[in-house]
Amino acid sequence: MAEEFEDILYEVKDGVATITINRPEKLNSVTANSLQEIESALHIAGEDPEVGVIVFTGTGEKAFCTGADVTWQRAGKMGRTGVAQYSPPYMMFVRCPKPIIARVNGYSIGGGNHFAYFCDFTIAADHAIFGQSEPRVAYPAGGPVVNYLARIVGHKRAREFWMLGRRYDAQTMLDWGLVNAVVPMEKLDDEVAKWCDELLAVSPTCLKMYKASFVEEFEDLLGQADFLRRWLIPPDFWQTEQKEGTSAFIEKRKPDYSRFRGGRKAEE
Repeated sequence: MAEEFEDILYEVKDGVATITINRPEKLNSVTANSLQEIESALHIAGEDPEVGVIVFTGTGEKAFCTGADVTWQRAGKMGRTGVAQYSPPYMMFVRCPKPIIARVNGYSIGGGNHFAYFCDFTIAADHAIFGQSEPRVAYPAGGPVVNYLARIVGHKRAREFWMLGRRYDAQTMLDWGLVNAVVPMEKLDDEVAKWCDELLAVSPTCLKMYKASFVEEFEDLLGQADFLRRWLIPPDFWQTEQKEGTSAFIEKRKPDYSRFRGGRKAEE
């Protein structure tokens, strides 16, 4: 029997658990509830002895995931202080002992791009577009969600991704090493199934051990985000610079950050 969620779909078939962000009207952007459900589904799949591989994707052919729902972000419910309602994406994916394939079926932007590069494998349709939106909407992500990308594509490319907020096609991401394979949309499911079959054919204990070993390689990055937020974000940031970023996005205009370049420092 399939698990029931509000923002995602969860299904297990033939040893494969499929987690699908089901918010196509919002380009599969996510809220706190979506992230809680994703975390729960990954935990369920990780504990299920019938599951050997997890596929993570979005509904439709337009978007894999476009990051945070900007209306939720604008309401001040994202990136603030308080008890975390969900684990950050790097912890969601690395804690799960099963291999995870990102099935990228369209736009993979902001948090969606995080999902793509923290999954163990990334298979993309040839129309998929990748990029980071945070510098454009003034959302100062920090720690592993930023610097782990350097382990995937190298420092120069990672800085280009994060500091410029550019968009890249699937073939470029294959060339850079963020994507494992690129196929036409009509062949995406067949390609993902082929990878699932290969993973299901090998030792599950070996897969668990290999994944844990890869996670160990970036243990030094974990726990940095809170430190960076505390020391680098000005105390008035959320009501000034960040508000300008999200407002400009919603109003479909270019943000004006010129008045925020004075080198302000956060209070200790």
